[in-house]
Amino acid sequence: QVQLVESGGGLVQPGGSLRLSCAASGSIGSVNTMGWYRQAPGKQRELVAAVTNLGRTTYADAVKGRFTISRDDAKRTVFLQMNSLKPEDTAAYYCNAEIRPLSAFRTASYWGQGTQVTVSS
Repeated sequence: QVQLVESGGGLVQPGGSLRLSCAASGSIGSVNTMGWYRQAPGKQRELVAAVTNLGRTTYADAVKGRFTISRDDAKRTVFLQMNSLKPEDTAAYYCNAEIRPLSAFRTASYWGQGTQVTVSS
C-alpha cells in the first residue's frame, strides 16, 4: 500500500519561511510527477508547484520567485521551500504524487493527509 506523509507546516509571521516535506512509502515501482497543492477555506484546491521525474518544475504565478520545489528520488521525498510568506499563503497544503505501485502496470494519483500553513502576525 502506498502512502504519502507530509511534515513541516505551522504558524509563521509574514516574511518568514517554512519547509514542507512529503515522503512516499510502500510497495512502489516508480514515482513520476510530485507536487504540492493548497486549499484555503472556501476556495478550490489549487496547484502550488510540481516537479517531474526529469526535474522539470512548474509554479503557480502567485508563488514564483518565493517558493522552490525539489525532490530526492533516493528517499522518494519532495520538498517545498517557502520564503517571503504572505497571509494569503495561509492554507492546508497537500502533497500529490503519480506513483506506479509494484503490483500495477499503471500510475495512480496519491494524496497526503495535508499540513496546515498559517501566515499571521
